[in-house]
Amino acid sequence: MVNNLTECEEAEGAANSQGDGNPKESSPFINSTDPEKNQQYDGKNMALFEEEMDTIPMVSSLLSSLANYSNLPQGSKEHEEAENNEGSRKKPVQAPRMGTLMGVYLPCLQNILGVILFLRMTWMVGIGGVIESFIIVLMCCSTTMLTAISMSAIATNGVVPAGGSYYMISRSLGPEFGGAVGICFYLGTTYAGAMYILGCIEILLVYIVPQGAIFKMEGLEGAEAEAAMLNNMRVYGTLVLSFMALVVFVGVKYVNKLALVFLACVICSILAVYAGVIKTAFEPPIFPVCVLGNRTLVWKGFDVCAKVIERENVTVTTQLWRLFCDSEFLNATCDSYFSGNNITEIQGIPGVMSGTLRDNLFGNYMEKAQFIEKVGITAAVEPDSIPTNTNRYVLADVTSFFTMLVGIYFPSVTGIMAGSNRSGDLQDAQKSIPIGTILAITTTSIIYMSSVVLFGACIEGSVLRDKFGEAVRGNLVIGTLAWPSPWVIVIGSFFSTCGAGLQSLTGAPRLLQAIARDGIVPFLRVFGHGKANGEPTWALLLTACICESGILIASLDNVAPILSMFFLMCYMFVNLACAVQTLLRTPNWRPRFKFYHWTLSFLGMSLCLSLMFICSWYYAIVAMVIASCIYKYIEFRGAEKEWGDGIRGLSLSAARFALMRLEEGPPHTKNWRPQILVLVSMDSELHVDQPRLLSLTSQLKAGKGLTIVGAALEGTYLDNLPQGQQVEQSLRKLMETEKVKGFCQVVISSNKRDATSHLVQAGGLGGLQHNTVLASWPRNWKQAEDHQSWRNFIELVRETTAASKALLVPKNISAFPSNGERFTEGHIDVWWIVHDGGMLMLLPFLLRQHKVWRKCKMRIFTVAQMDDNSIQMKKDLTTFLYHLRIDAAVEVVEMHDSDISAYTYEKTLVMEQRSQILKQINLTKTEREREIQSITDSSRGSIRRKNPAAVTTQLSVTEEPAASSKEEKPEEEEQLIHDKSTNPPTPATPQSPSADAETPGTTVQMTWTEAKCDGEKAKPVGATTPEAIKDLFNMKPNQSNVRRMHTALRLNEVIMKKSQEAKLVLLNMPGPPKNRSGDENYMEFMEVLTEGLNRVLLVRGGGREVITIYS
Repeated sequence: MVNNLTECEEAEGAANSQGDGNPKESSPFINSTDPEKNQQYDGKNMALFEEEMDTIPMVSSLLSSLANYSNLPQGSKEHEEAENNEGSRKKPVQAPRMGTLMGVYLPCLQNILGVILFLRMTWMVGIGGVIESFIIVLMCCSTTMLTAISMSAIATNGVVPAGGSYYMISRSLGPEFGGAVGICFYLGTTYAGAMYILGCIEILLVYIVPQGAIFKMEGLEGAEAEAAMLNNMRVYGTLVLSFMALVVFVGVKYVNKLALVFLACVICSILAVYAGVIKTAFEPPIFPVCVLGNRTLVWKGFDVCAKVIERENVTVTTQLWRLFCDSEFLNATCDSYFSGNNITEIQGIPGVMSGTLRDNLFGNYMEKAQFIEKVGITAAVEPDSIPTNTNRYVLADVTSFFTMLVGIYFPSVTGIMAGSNRSGDLQDAQKSIPIGTILAITTTSIIYMSSVVLFGACIEGSVLRDKFGEAVRGNLVIGTLAWPSPWVIVIGSFFSTCGAGLQSLTGAPRLLQAIARDGIVPFLRVFGHGKANGEPTWALLLTACICESGILIASLDNVAPILSMFFLMCYMFVNLACAVQTLLRTPNWRPRFKFYHWTLSFLGMSLCLSLMFICSWYYAIVAMVIASCIYKYIEFRGAEKEWGDGIRGLSLSAARFALMRLEEGPPHTKNWRPQILVLVSMDSELHVDQPRLLSLTSQLKAGKGLTIVGAALEGTYLDNLPQGQQVEQSLRKLMETEKVKGFCQVVISSNKRDATSHLVQAGGLGGLQHNTVLASWPRNWKQAEDHQSWRNFIELVRETTAASKALLVPKNISAFPSNGERFTEGHIDVWWIVHDGGMLMLLPFLLRQHKVWRKCKMRIFTVAQMDDNSIQMKKDLTTFLYHLRIDAAVEVVEMHDSDISAYTYEKTLVMEQRSQILKQINLTKTEREREIQSITDSSRGSIRRKNPAAVTTQLSVTEEPAASSKEEKPEEEEQLIHDKSTNPPTPATPQSPSADAETPGTTVQMTWTEAKCDGEKAKPVGATTPEAIKDLFNMKPNQSNVRRMHTALRLNEVIMKKSQEAKLVLLNMPGPPKNRSGDENYMEFMEVLTEGLNRVLLVRGGGREVITIYS
C-alpha cells in the first residue's frame, strides 16, 4: 500500500526545502516518526494492536496522507508563483489543473511540429522522392507511436511526479540507466535548442533580412560563400542564445505566457499550407523558375527569364545575358554552356492536378556542388569542359543519401514527452497522458504523411531540391505554396522556432536539476542549486554553454543527427523499461493503460536502435559510449538508490533461472571453481578476529566463484539480534575494505558448534552453494580455557568431509600477506602426498593470478617410498603438469624406512599423558588446581631422585608451550607432565620397574583403544584421585600413535629441509581419527607436521576431481 505513494527519492532533505518542486521522499518503511500521526492511533477500539502502533499505521492515517499528497510540477509554475508572491504573505492560489487538450495535446503538437517541417521537408521530398520520404516519415512516426504506447503504460502505473521521461526511466530501469539516459535526454533537449536557434537564424538571414548578414556573400563562390554563411550563423546564433538565456533567467513566466502565441503561429502556418494546396487545384500561384538548358538558375540579378527580348522591334540583350557574357552586345563572348543551350521558364508550382506527383515519386540524390537540373530536358554540354559562373546556378550544398535524410528528419517527430513532463499540472494524468500523446502523434503523423504527398504533387521537382528557394526569388519553398502569402509561413515559422528554442532552454536546465538533486551523479550536484524560488541558475549556465557548442557547428543539417541520437536512445530505453516490466510480471506493474504489449515495446526498441545506426553509425557509437561511461560512473561512484526498478527485477529473474539450471546436475570438472565459505570468529567488540582470512579469500578469487563470509554467534536469536546486525555490518565493511565480492551470513545458535554446523549445511542457495570451507587453525587450542575450540575444529573437519566439501586451513594466518603487499620473488611449495581431487594443484594457480603472489614460482614435491621408482615418478608428474597447463618445478623426495627414534616415543608419550590427564581431571577449575598442586608437591622429590637432569632434557624434546603468560596453571600442568615423562621407555632401553608392575588391564584402559572407552564409562566422574593420576606417568605409548608421530616427524623434517624459505607451503591435511577419543592427539600430530613453517595452508579435498587435462 505504502509503496503506491510516489517516491521522488531525493538524496538530501535539504533539496526539498529549497523549492525544487519535488514531492518529499516517502519512506519505503511503514513506521513513521510524525507525532501527529501517532496521536491518531489512540483509541480503545484498537487495543489489540496498541503495542505495534509505533510501526504500523492505521488505515485512516494512510488514506489521509494519500488524500493530502501534493504533486507539485517541477517546472515554471512554482517559479512564477514565487515571483508573484515574493515579499508578500498571501497564500498562493493554486492554478487550475489542465485537461487533456490544454495539458497534453496542444503542448505535444507544439513540440512535434517545428523547424524541420518548414525548412527541410520540401527538400527531403525533392531529394528522396515521395516514396522514400513517405517510408522515412512512416518509420519515424511508427517509432514515436510505439514509444508513446510504452510511455503511456509506464505513466499510468502509479503517480508520475514532474520530471517526465527521466523519472519514468530512472524508476523503471534503475539509477544507472536512469542517470545515463537522463543525461542523454538532457543533451538531446539542449541540442534541440541549438537546432531551433539555427533554424531561427536561417529564416532571418535567408528569407527575412538577407542584407543583415555581417559576412557578405555577394560575389563569393563555393567554399567561401559557405564559410561566410556559417560565420553569420555563429555570430547571430550566439547573440540570440544569449538573449534567450537572459529571458529564461529573468522570467520564465513570460515564456509560458507566449507559448500559446507560438502554438498559434504553428497552427496558422500549417493551415495556410493546406489552404494553398487546395487553391492550386483551381488557380496555381505564379512562381516562375528559369532554366538554362536543364540547369536551374538562381533568380537573382535579372528580371526576365530570356537571353534577348524584342523592344521597339529591336533585339536587346537582357540582364541575364550580361551575367554570362562579357558585354551587353550580341557579338559578346559568352559562356559556352550559355551559348549552346536555350532558356526555359517553367512553373514552380504547377498545382495538385498537374501530374507532377509522377515525376517526383522517386529519389534524386546528389553530390555536393552538383547542378540542380530539371528532369526531362536535355542539354548540350561540351565534354571535358570546366563549368564556369557556377554561382549563377542552383547547386546542391551537401552530398545527400537516404540515411542522411533520416537523421535530419527525425527531430521533427520528437517532443512526445511534452505531456508527461507536465504531469504535475494535469487534472488526471493517468487519463490525459495516453490520450493526449497518442492523439498528438496521430495528428502530426497525418500532417507529415499528407505533406509528403502534397508537396510532391504540387511543387516542381527542381524547386523541391532547391533547399533555400534560390530559384523562386529567394522565397521559402513551402511558403510559395501557402495562401494568402508566403510571409504567413515565414513569420509563423520564425516565431515558432523562437518559441521552441525558449522552451528547450526552459526545460533542459530543469531536467538537469532533477538529475542533480537525485544525487545519482556526484559531479552534477552543484547544478542542483539555484535561486531561492528554485530556478536552476547553474544548470541554465551549463545548458547555454552546451547549446553554444551546437551553434558553433552552425549547420542545421549537422546538428539534427546529433540530437536524433540522444532522443532515439531515450525512446529506446522507454520501450525497454515497458518490455522488462511486462515480461517480469512484477506485482506492482498494474498500468491503467491496457493497450500495450511487450512485443510492441520490443518492436519500438528495435526501431529506435535501427534508426540510430541508419542516421549515423559513428554518432550512434559515440552516444552509446557516452551513455555507457555515465552508466559505469554511476555504478562505481554514484549514490546507491533503491527505486524498485525493473533491472533489479530482471536480475532476480535471471538469478532464479540460472539457479534452476544449476540444479540440473553437478558442474563439470572444467566448470569447477572454489565457492568459498569463510568461517570467521569475532572478538569481544564484535570485530573480525582474523581479517587476514578475507585477504586470503580475495587472493583466491581468480576463480570468480561464490564467496560467503559466515560468523557464528552464541545465544538466542531474539536476544542477540542487534549483535547479529552489528556483526553483519562489520563483515560488510571488512569485505569492502578487502575487496571481497560476495555475501555475509550471521547465524545465532545456542552454541557456536551448532551455529558453525548450520552455516556449513545451509549456506548458499540451490546449485549456488559453497564447495570449499576456509577456516583458520585454532591458535590457543592447548589452553585449558580454550579446549572447546579444537573440538569444534575437528568436528568441522569431519562435517566438511561428510558433506564432500573441500577444506582449507591456513596456519599462522596472521603471517599471511595483506592485499597491499607484494612478493618480488620466492616459491609456493606444494607437498603432494596423497591425491584428493587436485585442489593442491589448482590453489597455487589461483593465488598466482593475484598481484601479491604473481612473481612467486611454483614447486611441486611428492614423496617416494622404498619400492617406488623416483625417476619414473618425476617423469610422470612432469607430463601430468604439462597436460594441466601448469608451469611448476618438480621434485621427488625419497623417504627411506628408518627406526622409530627415542625422540618419537618421547613425543608420543608426552602427548598421551597430556591428553589423559586433561580427561581424568574433569573437575571445576578450583578443584583441578588443587589436585594438580598436590600431584606436583608429591612428585617433585621423586623426579629429582630418579633423574636430576630432567628439567634440561625436557626443554630439548618437548613442543613449544602453546599458551600465553596468562595461563599459569595449564603451564604448570604441562610442565609436570613433561617432567614426569623425560625418561620414556624405548625399544633400546629396558622397561622401568613401575611399568613392569602395571597390569595389562590398566595399560589398555589408558591407551587409545575401544577397551579404554568401555572401561571409563563405568568409572564415576568424581572417582579421580591423585593416585590414579600418578599412574599416568608409568604408562607406555600406544603403537598406533607412535607410528603417526613418526610419520609427522619425518615429513616435517623433509619439508623443513626443502621448504623452510618458501613463501607458502601447501600440503595434504590428514583426516581426524574415526575414534573421537583420540581427537587431541590429532591436533598434536598436525602441530608436529607443520612445526617451524611460517605460512602453511592445509588442504583437504572434497572427494571429487577439480582439475582436468582435457579442454
